[in-house]
Amino acid sequence: MIGLESGADDYLTKPFSIREFIARVKAILRRAKISTETASNESIIECNGLSLDRTKRKVMLNDQRLDLTPKEYSLLLLLASNPGRSYSREELLDLVWGYEFSGYEHTVNSHVNRLRDKLEPDVNKPIFILTTWGTGYRFNDELPINKKHHGT
Repeated sequence: MIGLESGADDYLTKPFSIREFIARVKAILRRAKISTETASNESIIECNGLSLDRTKRKVMLNDQRLDLTPKEYSLLLLLASNPGRSYSREELLDLVWGYEFSGYEHTVNSHVNRLRDKLEPDVNKPIFILTTWGTGYRFNDELPINKKHHGT
């Protein structure tokens, strides 16, 4: 559990079944496909002082580089690439972590909280990552978002 909350993609404890191993590999491949589909032609997303550079996997906030774990980056990229779309914790587990089962929703909550600590001027009044009560999380679609290619 600590490994997942620290940013690990997945793990298996021994002994494990071949079916579980295959299911987890398929989930990782599905995540990779979704990640490719999420990545549009725009390589930079800018919003309210926040800049995500997909090519460099670099996140800047008010000209300061943010150090994000791979999971925090993937979570932020997914949300910012689809502003206004609410994702349930289960969907985020599946899309970002590759889990097709419930029980690990606190992992999503922990990552969102850590992201908010790094992004939000006031974590009690978030402006980037909003809670959709009864559902999960979404990126604020009321902020002006600029998507562009490198060099434009």
